Amino acid sequence: MKRVGNLWGPLTSWENLFEAARKAAAGKRSRGDVASYLLNLENEVADLRRRLLDSDYRPGPYRTFRIHEPKERMISAAPFRDRVVHHALTQIIEPVFEPRFTDRSFASRTGFGTHKALALAVRASGRFRYVLKCDVRKYFPSIDHEILKEKLRRVLKCKPTLALADLIIDASNAQEEIVQYFPGDDLFTPFERRRGLPLGNQTSQFFANVYLNSLDHLVMRQLKPREYARYVDDFVLFADSKDELERMRDRVVDHLNGLRLTMHERKSRIYRTADGLTFLGWRITPQGVWMKRASLVRMRRRLKRMQRQWAAGRIEWEEIQQRINSWIGHAQWGNTWKLREQMFDEFPFLQGGPRFLG
Repeated sequence: MKRVGNLWGPLTSWENLFEAARKAAAGKRSRGDVASYLLNLENEVADLRRRLLDSDYRPGPYRTFRIHEPKERMISAAPFRDRVVHHALTQIIEPVFEPRFTDRSFASRTGFGTHKALALAVRASGRFRYVLKCDVRKYFPSIDHEILKEKLRRVLKCKPTLALADLIIDASNAQEEIVQYFPGDDLFTPFERRRGLPLGNQTSQFFANVYLNSLDHLVMRQLKPREYARYVDDFVLFADSKDELERMRDRVVDHLNGLRLTMHERKSRIYRTADGLTFLGWRITPQGVWMKRASLVRMRRRLKRMQRQWAAGRIEWEEIQQRINSWIGHAQWGNTWKLREQMFDEFPFLQGGPRFLG
């Protein structure tokens, strides 16, 4: 495919910027910074558009905090104006990249998602004898800025759009320090190359798909396992031969090294599908699909927290309902009916509102 240009006009159009503000505000309108921006929306968008057209836009500082579920990670929250810019950029360049993505990349794409990736893995587990499960070590903190920018330039040729993407990448705040050496490095190389994208950005999710798109094409076009699925940095390859998967694993490792990434040794192994597979928080076995215990523990903690908030009047029933129904939509994908009944019986406050189990 040819490189695509003439994107700056659509990106900086009033329509695109207003739509970006609407998407950035979704589910966050009650927050102070968002409410303030929306209260003066036309003037804010006009000022942002002028700054973009005059090359006067500069990202603001991130606010960082740590979450501990499902594992400890640093989340970075950009100022709301910057989140509008992130959406404005991805709304224009995602459609350019989408035809270049394979149908085996399931994260952050319309019409794909966790459950479709799981459904593919369940079908493949019932058909093939072995699975190579892979996990990239410290993926977001390891994404190399120079390599990412080059990947964007292989598809885009619009200079101001690329300059904006570069600006967002360069403004990434400091991530977890990782020192890794790859073939050709000298003693100082890991410290000279900028790397890491902030978790929490709309652009980071999109850039993560761009970065590993070449891996998807390698697997699908050259390695050709019997089945394959990737969700961000977790991916699985299925085959009927363990030796065949061993050879594929070596090729995958070489390709990841070229991207200055490494596989997590403890989490990247070949399994017999008959013995079960853990993928995206679920345990896939010949007998069925089961939610991992860690996911249940997290949900119980959330219910206890919501119970306290409900008793203290700090949370609306509609918000509780939205959170519970969202979790049920995820949980009912597997064998969890009795589990859901038992869990909600533990929390009598849920009986005060609509039933969630019907």
